[in-house]
Parts: sequence; C-alpha cells; structure tokens
Amino acid sequence: MSAGDKIGNMADKAKGKAKEAAGKVAGNERLEAEGKADQAKGDVKQAGEHVKDAFKG
Repeated sequence: MSAGDKIGNMADKAKGKAKEAAGKVAGNERLEAEGKADQAKGDVKQAGEHVKDAFKG
C-alpha cells in the first residue's frame, strides 16, 4: 500500500467520523448515515489495498 493510498483511506475515515459526529450533535440522521458510509468506504479501500499487497508479496 502506497503512502498516498494510506493517507487517502485515513482521510475518508476521518471525514466520515466528523460527519457522523456532526450528525449526532445536530440530530441529522442523514448526515450521520453519510459519515458511516464514508468510514465504510475508507475501510473497503484499505482492505482492497491489503489484498493487492498480499498478491504482490
């Protein structure tokens, strides 16, 4: 996994956590759900990178 990919995945997860927290505070279920989706997107991307790394090694 390249450093750029790792940083991008962590950014997606951090953005998702921030959205989720903002949604909880504001009582906005849609924003909270978007935050959870962003976090999941970061997790999926990270898992894909791990699979690619496993086949390279």
